Formats: sequence, structure tokens, C-alpha cells
Amino acid sequence: MDITLLKTFLEVAATGSFVNAADRLYVTQSAVSLRIGRLEDTLGKPMFTRSRAGAELTSAGREFERYALSMIRVWEEARQQVAIPEGFTRSLTIGAQYSLWPRLGFRWLDRLQVAIPDLNIRAELGMPDRLTRFLIEGVMQVGLLYMPQLRPGLEAKRLMDEDLVLVSSVAGATMDSVAENYVFVDWGPEFVGAHALALPDLTNPGMSFVLGAMVAEYVINRRASAYLPARYVKKYIDSGQMHLVPDAPRFPYPVWAVWREDLDPDLRRLAEAELTATVVVADDDSSAVIDQLRDITDGDTVDILGEVADE
Repeated sequence: MDITLLKTFLEVAATGSFVNAADRLYVTQSAVSLRIGRLEDTLGKPMFTRSRAGAELTSAGREFERYALSMIRVWEEARQQVAIPEGFTRSLTIGAQYSLWPRLGFRWLDRLQVAIPDLNIRAELGMPDRLTRFLIEGVMQVGLLYMPQLRPGLEAKRLMDEDLVLVSSVAGATMDSVAENYVFVDWGPEFVGAHALALPDLTNPGMSFVLGAMVAEYVINRRASAYLPARYVKKYIDSGQMHLVPDAPRFPYPVWAVWREDLDPDLRRLAEAELTATVVVADDDSSAVIDQLRDITDGDTVDILGEVADE
């Protein structure tokens, strides 16, 4: 069975659309249609019911889905096992969103190398959709994400609350002055809603990003301000390249670890223990930034973005 056909089938099943599957696979819609057609010819039954609303699994498609997942998993396990370098006996592929690698993911790798010296580690980077697809297919065994997408065979565990804080490359920036150089970072629907409620004057800044913490590189090289993860920007604050904005509310943003349920139990236990220890240090970094923000905020209380104070 062609693995590409299986991956295409699973993507259409997950998105319910040939168009969306094509976008995620970076191929044309006609390529997706051709692959599904080949798969259906091979199996002798239609896998999807097509309509203007999208593509829905047939009864045969639903039956085949679990086999497709199993075949993808076995293929990835075999591929990774064959690729393990000499001197290593186990393998673990970890994926994370961009801002979750510095001061969290990289520190976890450091601890894993010490605690499990026979472990071969592969690191992946991507947006939530890409990482979730890798988890489903067995390319990755664990991912660090802000907005996990729960699918069969995956388990999500909340690690910590990341605090998004308002920072500026301009020393002395205030809530009144940031509007002049503010860039909006889309951290998801909950953040967007809270931001619109609490900071209506900053909802249409003329510059918006969906790049997450990568925006830090944009901010430090310009006169700009943005909401970014406290843990991530601590190094820039310590170096004087960024400055906290007094009286700016913070936004708690959960970080999750998503594990494949079929990961070897002993390996997961060891890896999870090292991740838990790593989170303690990351929490300390975030808390240190919030303490600094509290020190420069009137009333010594940092409000939560979008949260209405009690009368």
C-alpha cells in the first residue's frame, strides 16, 4: 500500500474537505482527488461521499480509517527504528511550536540526553496543524503545543500557563504611547476576544501577525510593541532589548504536551519526568517577568486581559 495514499486519506478524513487536505499537504486539489481515486480503486469501494459541503467518510471509509492509522504507525516505527544511529537503542521524535523550543523544549532535550543516554532524539518544528498530523501519523511521539487538537490515539496533558505580556523595544513606553507602534499578534480566538474587550484602541493597528513568538525578532529591530510569551522574552528584557509596558494586563495561555498513547510506557515515564522538571524552571522564568511587571504597575496587581474586575 502506498503510504502517500494513506496519508492523503487521513487528511481528507480529518478535515472533511479535499480543498483543506490539499492546503495541509501542500499539493493541488486535483492531486488529492487522484490519490483518493487510486485508493478507492485499490480497495474496490468508495471511501468518501462527496458534496458541495465537503467529503464525508462512508461506512467503508470509517472501517478503513483505523487500519490506515495502524499501517502509518507501523511504517513510521519501522522507518525510525532502521534510522537509529549505532550506539543508541531507543528513539523519540519531539515536535513543538516555535516559541516553545527556547527555554522549554531545548532544556528538555538537555535533560533527556543526560537521563537517557541511549535515546536518539529528533526535533520537529511547526504550526499546530502540521504537528498534529505528524502525531497522528506516528512521525512524532510527543508535541508541545498551545492549542492541541485531540484525535483518537492522542492524549493531551496541560503543562503550564504561559503568560503573554506587552513588551516594547522603546524604553519608557506606556499604555498611552504603544498605539503608535503596536503590532497585533494573533494568539487564537480567546486572546483575540479578550484583546478586543480590554484594548479596543489597539484592535486595528495596521500590522498583524500569525507568527507567534517569531514576532520578537521583528520588534527588537524596530520601534515596535507586541504581546509575547513572558518566558520567551525574558532574555530580551534582561539584555535591555525589550521593556515591559507598565500597567499592561497579562494573558494566561496554556501550554500542553500531546502524547501518542502507544508510546512505550517506560520511555514515556522517563521522558515525562524530565519534562516536568523542565517546566519548573520555565515557570520560574515566567514568574520572574510577571514579578517585574507587578513592580512597575500601579497597585501591585497585574490584571488579566479581558477579565472584568469585580465591582
